[in-house]
Amino acid sequence: MSIEIKVPSVGESISEVTISQWLKSDGDHVEMDEVICELESDKATFELTAEVSGTLKILAQKGETLSIGAPVCKIEENGQSSEPKSDSKKESNQPTESKSSEGGSKKTGKVIEMKVPEVAESITEVVLSNWLKEDGDHVELDEALAEIESDKATFELPAETQGILQIVAKEGDTLKIGDLICKIEETEGSAPSKKPEQETKKEDSKAIPQHEDSYATGHPSPAAAKIMSEKGLSAVEVKGTGKDGRITKEDALNAVKKEKEEPKAEAKDEKESAPKIPGSREQNRQKMSQLRKTIAKRLVSVKNETAMLTTFNEVDMQPIMDIRKKYKESFKDKYEVNLGFMSFFTKACCLALQEWPAVNGMIDGEELVYNDYCDISIAVSTPRGLVVPVIRNAEGMSFDQIEKEIIRLATKARDGKLSIDEMQGGTFTITNGGVFGSMLSTPIINAPQSAILGMHNIVQRPVAIDGEVKIRPIMYVALSYDHRIIDGRESVSFLVRVKELLEDPTRLLLGI
Repeated sequence: MSIEIKVPSVGESISEVTISQWLKSDGDHVEMDEVICELESDKATFELTAEVSGTLKILAQKGETLSIGAPVCKIEENGQSSEPKSDSKKESNQPTESKSSEGGSKKTGKVIEMKVPEVAESITEVVLSNWLKEDGDHVELDEALAEIESDKATFELPAETQGILQIVAKEGDTLKIGDLICKIEETEGSAPSKKPEQETKKEDSKAIPQHEDSYATGHPSPAAAKIMSEKGLSAVEVKGTGKDGRITKEDALNAVKKEKEEPKAEAKDEKESAPKIPGSREQNRQKMSQLRKTIAKRLVSVKNETAMLTTFNEVDMQPIMDIRKKYKESFKDKYEVNLGFMSFFTKACCLALQEWPAVNGMIDGEELVYNDYCDISIAVSTPRGLVVPVIRNAEGMSFDQIEKEIIRLATKARDGKLSIDEMQGGTFTITNGGVFGSMLSTPIINAPQSAILGMHNIVQRPVAIDGEVKIRPIMYVALSYDHRIIDGRESVSFLVRVKELLEDPTRLLLGI
């Protein structure tokens, strides 16, 4: 018995995944619940497990993008092959097989109209970006026919039945939800077998005798030989275009003309061409991952759809550095985790967010949503791209709990093991470009949130303290915010409050 394994539903907002890696090969025996491949979405990587024990038959290849519910592979239980083994009886029954392969399908007279499906609540129109099948092709049930592109994602249109495809909409057309895309003239039985054009051409080319080298190949005619002898040309330098590759008089004359023109061209090039600099001029092209595509679309969307503004301030980090230096070892001995800067910034932001709730809010349609809790998103750079896992209810966590949660989420992010729940629902984001040496930046808001705090590197700078110039470890901080929900007074006051809490850490403990 054959079990078909399809792309599972991995998250409410995920409509397609990419096969990033096959851990088993076609024909391998797999056990139940054994991991057979890895699926990559725009948010996380998932493992696909075998639903039964048996022999694996791969249907989708590495790198393919599949919609939710699309078939990935089949498993033949008890190790049975999905294709019956050929025997002597079947070999002798060639006329019957030929008949079924040529005329195995017949039309039922029913025509199925395929229309643009509802791909998401907020999407009203799509663009037909690419046809994967041609007009008149025979298609199978659930076979991908075309790629439909919306402003948020790209979807595959699967066939609703098997039959003959009749294309209605063309590539590049913009269609509304419910518009007609194509029709399928339904058929029954197996698909008619057609020899691929390339194979047919190969067979035809075998039937037609090809030119082979003969005695005449590369030999000049008497007139051509005389010209070549006068000009000192060998048969290797002249290409023959005559019968069986013989060198004609015209071939010899053209070779002489070409020989005269080439030195002039070379001399001209030597004067006008730029100097040749040693070094590689190669390019390396790689297919953009689904995660990178989504990041690109979301960042552009935020820039276009929000009234984003950034305000700046500076923080004297000396008090925090003194605390870390004094209690770093005892903190690690007690909690088995290092005392970092992120826990101070997270606690400071939570206190400031509760005082300025607009910074912790968001816009939902025509409503403003204010959150009484602080789910802090922490930006983590991974080999696959930037991901933003969430620390839930950070306002109620202690320093050691925050540090441990950051380590747990960052480790899972770099291993590609984050779940959808661990990356959804943040109310405010903190990103630290200082770990890469950034002095100042304007971070982009993590939609649908309304604000993001950017940390930067710590540099010894001269500052005025009590009328005297002193060298202090200074960090510039930036708050990018959506001006539609957050006013200038709220954004600046929030950042000033964060600065006060960080420059006097005892306030964090006392909550004042």
